Amino acid sequence: MLLLSIGLFWLPIIGPLIAGVVGGNKAGGVVAAIIAVFLPAFIVGSGFFVFASILSGFPVLGVVAGLGGLTMA
Repeated sequence: MLLLSIGLFWLPIIGPLIAGVVGGNKAGGVVAAIIAVFLPAFIVGSGFFVFASILSGFPVLGVVAGLGGLTMA
């Protein structure tokens, strides 16, 4: 789905729609498609939280970095 979305980025509305339909059909259902969309975002956000907390020693900075990673992913 990611490659399809990248390949169709030049189509403003239809490109993401096609990528979403194909990815949803490939996932097999609504719940599986929703999990496939949000799981990478939570993994990236959690990774940013852990690494920022370890490197800085401030858990608050880890929370900010984790939320930033979750937002960007």
